[in-house]
Amino acid sequence: MQSGELHRLLLHVQGARGIARRYFITNGFDGALTMLGLMVGFFLSEHVALPVAIKACLGAAVALCMSGLSSAYLSESAERKKELHELEQALIADLGNSDVGRASRLVPVVVALVNGMSPLLISLTIMTPLWMAQQGIALPLSPFLLASLIALLLMFLLGVLLARLSREFWLWSGLRALAIATGTALIIVVISM
Repeated sequence: MQSGELHRLLLHVQGARGIARRYFITNGFDGALTMLGLMVGFFLSEHVALPVAIKACLGAAVALCMSGLSSAYLSESAERKKELHELEQALIADLGNSDVGRASRLVPVVVALVNGMSPLLISLTIMTPLWMAQQGIALPLSPFLLASLIALLLMFLLGVLLARLSREFWLWSGLRALAIATGTALIIVVISM
């Protein structure tokens, strides 16, 4: 592929940035809230062994990743094929080997990777205190409580990212996301009583 063709292809793919951002935030929320739920549940249980908790969290993180990868790829691929087919019919031309055709095959892959990696990376970040505690590193708080605080922080940061995109005041958006996470944790606490 020549540099001019690559440039045109990248321009078409760049049009999917907004979709990828939405998927990153949406599945980032899923990852953070899922891990928060697990951490609060483990903390309330009091006697959960770290290896068991780590395996449960890894299982959830991998499941979220695979769900994100497959659902985004399948839905975006179907949408792109439909759009390409409609464009081909309107132009009465085969666009399979054009920049638009190549982009219609590449965009679902890029979006799927963002959608799958977002909850995985966020989940692994939240799990850091569990691994540290398992390695014998002294922590100032319970690893489950510390992981819960990291989840809350990440939820706040996702809210700040949303504010940046929507040009809202960052603090309110961050606090709104934090309120959702705190409400989730409180619901878990109440139903665990």
